[in-house]
Amino acid sequence: MDHGGTTAVALRGLRKSFGATTAVAALDLEVPAGSFFGLVGPNGAGKTTTLRMATGLLRPDAGSVHVEGVDVWADAVRARRRIGVLPEELDLFDRLTGRQLLTYTGLLRGLPAPTVADRSGQLLSVLGLDTAAGTLVVDYSHGMRKKVALAAALLHGPRVLFLDEPFEAIDPMSARTLRSVLERHTRHGGTVVFSSHVMELVERLCDHVAVVNQGRLVAIGSLDEVRRGQSLDEAFVRLVGGAEHAGGGLEWLGSSSD
Repeated sequence: MDHGGTTAVALRGLRKSFGATTAVAALDLEVPAGSFFGLVGPNGAGKTTTLRMATGLLRPDAGSVHVEGVDVWADAVRARRRIGVLPEELDLFDRLTGRQLLTYTGLLRGLPAPTVADRSGQLLSVLGLDTAAGTLVVDYSHGMRKKVALAAALLHGPRVLFLDEPFEAIDPMSARTLRSVLERHTRHGGTVVFSSHVMELVERLCDHVAVVNQGRLVAIGSLDEVRRGQSLDEAFVRLVGGAEHAGGGLEWLGSSSD
C-alpha cells in the first residue's frame, strides 16, 4: 500500500567508481512508501553497489541517501533503526545456533531481552526454522541461512527492507516462505526494496520497478508503466539493448565429432 504518496527511500545524484570503472553514475531514484520495489538490471549493472550505498555499507563518492527522510550518511544511527538488510553474501556468525544468532542480533540492536525472545520465537516459527533453532548455523542449508538472515533483518521491526538477490539459489519451498513473509511486511505498511535479474520473479512480486544498466537508471515507475504492454522480460531486453544474437556461427553445435 502507498502511504499517501510518501517516499520511503530517496537517492540523489548517487555516484561510485572503483578506479577507472564507474559502478553507479549520478543515480536518482525514489521508492514509494509501502511498495514492493524491484531494482533490476543485468549482471554488473550496479545493483549491489547501489544497495550497499543505500544501507550505509559503502560510502558513495557523491550524492545522498535518505530513508524516511533521514540522511543515511549524516545520521547513520537513526537511519539504521529504520532499515533491515539481507545482503547477497551471507556473512553470519555461523558458530551460533539459529536462536542464539537472533538473540545476539536483537540485544546488539538494544531490544529488551523479553522482546528479543518473543520476536525470535515468532520469526523462527513463521520461517519454518523452529525445529532447527538449536542447530548451529554452519550446519544450515543455503535456504535456511537465507531465512535466518531475513529473521535477523526483521527482528527490530524495520520500516524498510533492503534485499540483495534474496531468492538466489534457494529451493521453491524456501522461496515461497520468503515471499509470504515479505508480502506480509508490505501489507502492514513496510517497504521492500530488492534486487534481482530474474524478471519473472520481479513481475510476480513487485508493484514498482527500476531498471539500471551500466550504473545508470534507464526506467522507473509502476510495473505497468515500465512494461508498457509487454512482459517485463521483453521490456527489460528493450531497455538495456540486449538484442538476441541470431546471426551465423556456432553451426557446429550438435554436430557429430566423427
